Amino acid sequence: MAPTLSKTHVPAGIPNDVMVNYYSQRAKAGLIIAEGTGPAENGMGKAHMPGIYSKDQIAGWKKVTKAVHENGGRIFLQIMHTGRISHPANMPGKAEVIAPSAVTAKGEIWTEQHGWQPYATPRAMTTSEVQKMVQQYVKAATQAIAAGFDGVELHAAHGYLMDQFLHPDTNQRTDKYGGSIPNRIRFILETVAAVSHAIGKHRTGIRLSPYSQVNDLQHHDEIDATYEYLVDALDTYGLSYIHLLPEHSTPATLIAGIRSRFNGTLILNGDYDAIRAEQTVLNGLADLIAFENPCVSSPLSGKFEMTSSEPLKKPNYACANC
Repeated sequence: MAPTLSKTHVPAGIPNDVMVNYYSQRAKAGLIIAEGTGPAENGMGKAHMPGIYSKDQIAGWKKVTKAVHENGGRIFLQIMHTGRISHPANMPGKAEVIAPSAVTAKGEIWTEQHGWQPYATPRAMTTSEVQKMVQQYVKAATQAIAAGFDGVELHAAHGYLMDQFLHPDTNQRTDKYGGSIPNRIRFILETVAAVSHAIGKHRTGIRLSPYSQVNDLQHHDEIDATYEYLVDALDTYGLSYIHLLPEHSTPATLIAGIRSRFNGTLILNGDYDAIRAEQTVLNGLADLIAFENPCVSSPLSGKFEMTSSEPLKKPNYACANC
């Protein structure tokens, strides 16, 4: 099951009993990658986001992981810092919206207090803050393991903080974390190295989304070169997996190139049905296929069995961005 926000109202980012039920219902399907979860107060930019930085949040997640394991499942936690895709009204205390550079995303974001609001202009992180953020991810990962998770997925996709470092439009830095491709991937690699060292490479995965234009990302001339360079580097860490979400505009040659460059488990995601998923794996294009919307709308895993006569429910997208 791919990660997607459960949209549960979680004051102070503390997982509640609704989330325990939500994940336990889906446990028998196999591996769950739990929803994007903030590693720090300044990463909690979306409404209804859970966190993994306080004792109460860890205690809440322990109930979730216990329920999933009791129902025969395995569960990784997706660590997601929102970066510039944020609004202060969604963040606790006096947390600031921060990003690689002070570039405001176009569009609006939902807030519980004020409804739809324009994205806030982020403050550019200092070099020291970038380095400290690596350690914040490490702390979040170790706390996820303490909460009973089997591993973590680093969210480096869909225009959130890690992904913002990859793109020249959102990363206009002039220090060692900006400019060239090696510099723009540096923050991700430092975080991967530190997290995998802290909790084990077999417990560490990463999510990537080449050619995504979600959250005001822009295409640029170095997309293929960026991801080829990044995957070559990621392959040296022996990670548990890469979770890849190629857009329809992603060249087939790039997907095949990532497949050939990465010797670990490759998970593909994106509008798969059972037949297409099986064919993709049989053709050697991926090792696993992740499903998102069907798992949300049809939580009981028995409905996914080929022999099931009960149709899957269709997702309701009425509040997909709330």
